[in-house]
Amino acid sequence: MGVYRAEYIWIDGTQPTQKLRSKTKIVPKGEKPPIWGFDGSSTQQATGDRSDCVLQPVFSCPDPIRGGDDLLVLCEVMLVSGQPHPSNMRRANADMAGRYASFDTWFGIEQEYTLFRGMRPLGFPDSGFPAPQGGYYCGVGADEVFGREVVEAHLDACLKAGLKISGINAEVMPGQWEFQVGPINAPQIGDQLWLARWLLYRVGEPFGVSATLYPKHELLDQRDAPGLRRLHRGGRGARHATRPPHRELRIRDRGAPHRAPRDVLLQGVPLRRERPRRVGAHPVAGREGPAGLHRGSPTERQCRSLRDDASHPRDRLWRTRVKASSGREAAGRPCRQATERETKKGRGIG
Repeated sequence: MGVYRAEYIWIDGTQPTQKLRSKTKIVPKGEKPPIWGFDGSSTQQATGDRSDCVLQPVFSCPDPIRGGDDLLVLCEVMLVSGQPHPSNMRRANADMAGRYASFDTWFGIEQEYTLFRGMRPLGFPDSGFPAPQGGYYCGVGADEVFGREVVEAHLDACLKAGLKISGINAEVMPGQWEFQVGPINAPQIGDQLWLARWLLYRVGEPFGVSATLYPKHELLDQRDAPGLRRLHRGGRGARHATRPPHRELRIRDRGAPHRAPRDVLLQGVPLRRERPRRVGAHPVAGREGPAGLHRGSPTERQCRSLRDDASHPRDRLWRTRVKASSGREAAGRPCRQATERETKKGRGIG
């Protein structure tokens, strides 16, 4: 009797930034991936005296890396009692999607990310910073685009896995890229985005390249004024601060919080695109915030190397360590406000 390999993938309990974990189970051919378990004390999801956690498969697709009959298996984390683990936010999302299934709501999510090799983003010089924003966005050529081999390998993997990935493009900073997933219903939109993220990390391993999901990278805001080379301390940049505080739906206005694409005019399709704040969106919890889900921040060595190049060495990097329980975040205020107050009091978070 033959077997196949099932790569069980789940979201851990690390705070404020959750991570993806995975491990392999050998399953007899003809059988579905069964319920499995793991040591939750090693993933911030249990204590050592009660470490058992349960993996409940909820979505599977072909494994494009191993090939053959092997599968990628996305799982919800459950308690041994059968109840959803506190870190499991997919269950509530799936229940809500079921209650409103008659609406047939479609979702599409853009995922921006930055590729790192060692301590610096791809395309950054050994010291200092690259040229200001200009030719990087949707660029072509080895002098303006960096990491395309990783991006194309990731796209191929997503297509072979059957994920509903709808496009890719280079973004405004060297080493920064984007892919889009959808349109698709919930909770499938979250399931497929999480698998696409896992594939991004996994595909980068043979290239020696890692990825971070910080949107409009807080390392260097390439959308600020041309020639501005400084470390961005979090929150919204100059471009975003000028947006009017309205909730009017605008056509083709890229600066508007709520906008609709040109297809709305041409086809009369009832679409609305909501531009989120420059923080990570949680695709299953339906919220945004500084504690939203990103890939873990770069290592302290990476931060130190880039900080040494800054004109203001007092500036701190990766301000996402602000406690998720703080009233400022609960009120939905930009992380930058908290950062500036912390800095004034001499309590900057490193």
